Amino acid sequence: MEPVHPPNRVLTVPNLLSAIRLTLIPAFVYVLLVRHADGWAVAILVFSGASDWADGKIARLLDQSSRLGVLLDPAVDRLYMVTIPVVLALSGIVPWWFVVTLLARDALLAATLPLLWSRGLSALPVTYIGKAATFSLMVGFPFVLLGTWDTLWSRVLGACGWAFLIWGIYAYLWAFVLYAVQMTMVVRRMPKIKHQAHRQLVRKASEHG
Repeated sequence: MEPVHPPNRVLTVPNLLSAIRLTLIPAFVYVLLVRHADGWAVAILVFSGASDWADGKIARLLDQSSRLGVLLDPAVDRLYMVTIPVVLALSGIVPWWFVVTLLARDALLAATLPLLWSRGLSALPVTYIGKAATFSLMVGFPFVLLGTWDTLWSRVLGACGWAFLIWGIYAYLWAFVLYAVQMTMVVRRMPKIKHQAHRQLVRKASEHG
């Protein structure tokens, strides 16, 4: 059977939410590093996390999946997962070892993509622990930011935020270990595909996400 690809459409509610989230990335950098407006920065993180959850639900409920959405949503997620910890580290809110750990994990994962393509695969299934790790990190960042005020409620929220971040980074690394195990099995059990088929797979992956 031929694979069913999402419709090639642009004007959908999920795509609009992803576009808004994309434009809020430089806004987050500006309000936190230039204006030092922590409250606005928290508001951006909360809206971005809520809209990221909502756009998937809306796409399924209203049947508004699209090829653009398949590419745009995860791309914006990756940008957030790089930008937020770097900006928080520049602000002195999270340590640099935390940021380096996250970025190194993502860089190692990206380095395995050519191996997958050489075996005729575009990606491996996303694990539940990987989804839970990303969720925990996205919840922890605004809580840690809220913990920067010198009040009791702020310190409590900051402690909760660090609980989410610590659990999230361990789960993030554990998800990579599981991914590495899957990757090893793929390399050992699946032969390389021919060069022409490899080129076709890469082209399809770039077209359909």
